Amino acid sequence: MRILIANDDGYLATGLAALVQACEGLGEITVFAPEQNASGTSNALTLGRPLNIFQARGARGHAVHVVNGTPSDCVHLALTGVMSQRPDLVLSGINNGANMGDDTLYSGTVAAAMEGYLFGVPAIAFSQAEKGWGEIDAAAATARAIVEQVLSQVRLDGAPWLLNVNIPNRADALQLPRVVTRLGRRHASEPVIRQTNPRGEPIYWIGPAGDARECGEGTDFHAVAQGRVSITPLQVDLTDHAALGLWAARTAQPAA
Repeated sequence: MRILIANDDGYLATGLAALVQACEGLGEITVFAPEQNASGTSNALTLGRPLNIFQARGARGHAVHVVNGTPSDCVHLALTGVMSQRPDLVLSGINNGANMGDDTLYSGTVAAAMEGYLFGVPAIAFSQAEKGWGEIDAAAATARAIVEQVLSQVRLDGAPWLLNVNIPNRADALQLPRVVTRLGRRHASEPVIRQTNPRGEPIYWIGPAGDARECGEGTDFHAVAQGRVSITPLQVDLTDHAALGLWAARTAQPAA
């Protein structure tokens, strides 16, 4: 089995190193990662300039193909010509912090996995619930266990699938219940943070994410808050199917 591993925190990230190390022995592992932290880049592809790839070592000495681009760039380059053989599975992470609810739309971690999914390769994105890499090796062991369990249940040569996994930062993460969830929702983010640069000009920082708004039972927020590992199946189709008829009527051309 061939596994492609990527992330959005950069090639020196602790979470990437832990995931690569934990997956050793599962198959032939190839690692592509951004040169710099690319959190929040979503599914962006770099189209206005060429991309470079160089070889380096990650935080625990593993070989990495380092790309001066986004997480989606990393997987896209790997799948469209750099890898000599197509991978059977794409893994992304482990992210430094949660990717739940609306955050999945902005997440570079989820986007890297989604890029594999868009190319027809099954994929899993892994994140820790809190920042700081606390109990990262427990999270990595949990990630491996999930990969092994999924591979024992699902064929890799069928229709592709995409999973988003959030793991509490706990030493006993491997023993925590795993539940299948839906995405919750957040409130709008906090207001921008206004500052002044040394030239006296105003500058703005995007504010922190808002609190969870829809976080009831069955959501990823609720599962993690209850000390469980959240596993959310994702899809890419954004069509509002229920409203197709309504909008067809609203936009119908008047009779001549």
